[in-house]
Amino acid sequence: MASLSASNHVARVLSVANQVTDRLADVDASSRIANSWRRCLISHKLDPARQGPPQTLTESEIRHVAEPMEDTIRLLTPELDDLARVLRDAGYCVNLADANATMLFSRLPGEADAKMFLDWKIYTGSNFAEAFEGTNGLGTALAEEKPILVHRDEHFRAQWHMFSCAVAPLFDQAGRLAGAINITSCREDLARAAHQLALAVTMEATRRMEGAIFRGRFRNAWIATVPGDGGSGLIAYDDDRRIVGACRSARALLGLTDGLIASGIDLSRYIKFDHHAGRNADELVELRRADGRALGQGRIAPPLHTRLPTPRRDAPADRFDALHRLAGRDPGLVKSVKRLRSIGDHNLPVLLHGETGVGKDVFARAIHAASSRARNNYVALNCAAMPESLIDAELFGYEAGAFTGARREGSKGLIVQADGGTLFLDEIGDMPIALQTRLLRVLENREVWPLGARRPVPVDIRLISATHRDLGRMTEAGAFRADLYFRLRGMEVRLPSLRDRADRDDIIRQVAREEAPNCRLSDEAWALLSGYPYPGNMRQLRHVLRLAGCTAEDGVITDADLDLPPFGGRVEPNLAAAERAAIVEALRKHGGRVTEAARALKLSRATLYRKIKLLKIETAQQR
Repeated sequence: MASLSASNHVARVLSVANQVTDRLADVDASSRIANSWRRCLISHKLDPARQGPPQTLTESEIRHVAEPMEDTIRLLTPELDDLARVLRDAGYCVNLADANATMLFSRLPGEADAKMFLDWKIYTGSNFAEAFEGTNGLGTALAEEKPILVHRDEHFRAQWHMFSCAVAPLFDQAGRLAGAINITSCREDLARAAHQLALAVTMEATRRMEGAIFRGRFRNAWIATVPGDGGSGLIAYDDDRRIVGACRSARALLGLTDGLIASGIDLSRYIKFDHHAGRNADELVELRRADGRALGQGRIAPPLHTRLPTPRRDAPADRFDALHRLAGRDPGLVKSVKRLRSIGDHNLPVLLHGETGVGKDVFARAIHAASSRARNNYVALNCAAMPESLIDAELFGYEAGAFTGARREGSKGLIVQADGGTLFLDEIGDMPIALQTRLLRVLENREVWPLGARRPVPVDIRLISATHRDLGRMTEAGAFRADLYFRLRGMEVRLPSLRDRADRDDIIRQVAREEAPNCRLSDEAWALLSGYPYPGNMRQLRHVLRLAGCTAEDGVITDADLDLPPFGGRVEPNLAAAERAAIVEALRKHGGRVTEAARALKLSRATLYRKIKLLKIETAQQR
């Protein structure tokens, strides 16, 4: 919807409450948005014209509220960071909120978009409960316990009309509402279709997070993954096949309740499978209902403490397994991993070089896991994502009262937090020269001087750095300190782009199994995937297959499900113009309803949404 004046917006909200629909061509009076507006007016007694920021907790209040979710936040941070990287260029912030709609984790987009979120207090500590802020993605998704997209003027309060929020509720291992994953954008150039695709990606990421929560809670139990219409369900059971836990979708699929689970009911009352399945690894098995009807293929995973590595000839030491898996069959990477094995636990800095998206952070984590420091912290900082004014304090820390706005208790800084472990500095080529000098002193003296400190803090760290830049040329041009460059380059590992890897087809198959486990690739989809150059490398491949797994119909990924823009972003002008005209005409004939327009054009909805986004077509209504 286009932005309206505050008075017009208030009139629209009030007319919905009174079910006066002749003035609301763009709002269905029976829709979820309309129902939420009525709740806000009648139940919550809110004023849509009220101005002002959301309720925001102090730092001590945030710590108190976040304490019960600390383990969950730590467990989900890698997935949340990955989601933030996917959506950052589209101007989305990513938040994890608790069940009361208080944001406890935030990742802001680039600086230009981040300012808007900071100005409007959409960050950690802000509360967006529907009872306070009216209809909004986070508050309404939690109130209804359903995913939702609240697009611009669908917000109850007029002041939020510039934002679009896509939110998926998060449920814990017992199917209870634990919070929500919220993504919000203030970009005016993104059509509703783009936000709907982003919501689909967020929902899929949320399901993976719920799986991580479940597996973390029942790490000492057997876990069966059961297919169902609403997505896979997880059931945990003990060695005697008594059910000890079930996720929300498994409860709905099999009719399980807290009482039945507490009674230790036998798993065979619900599903049956080969008794030898999953004895040593995560296996794909045929599942049946108790009455013999087929349930489909599922997985049986043993408890973590009983899982044994699959034996193979010349198997590397356990701690190097992750590095060997990342190297695959690429000769260059195999050679690099062999060299990393040879240096063992020698405190030699490693410099990773590769294009954006090749997986530098994943590789760095594997190096840390293969070292004797694996039991200690792995701390990462993206030098390009952090404003120059904040890197100093984040990296070196500060004493209480070191500067205006400093925390009363001070901050340890990332280097001190990594003491005994590994510090990973991503995009080191973007570190300001002044900070390069301070970092060099840390590496030489093995001590840190926090801002405002009277004495240094001794540290023992292993440093892994990464960049897509040519640091050698930067040193020649004076843009990077030569002495620091040679300090960082104890061993350089070049990570090849996906298009240059000798084992690219193996990687595509493996990523497809991980990101779309319940789908198979059609011949046309495989041809497109294997021939594409992947400018975004591994990250792009994962996101493409993750989205395809969400949109595929009947479990088959076709070429129409693959969001692979032409390399370089070009579309032939004559073809684009003709295609655009056909789509615009079909949308006009069907009142902007994408489902009906797709049917008329003989396209899948996913394909039409992708073309609408690529051709920048504005639609009044997309359902």
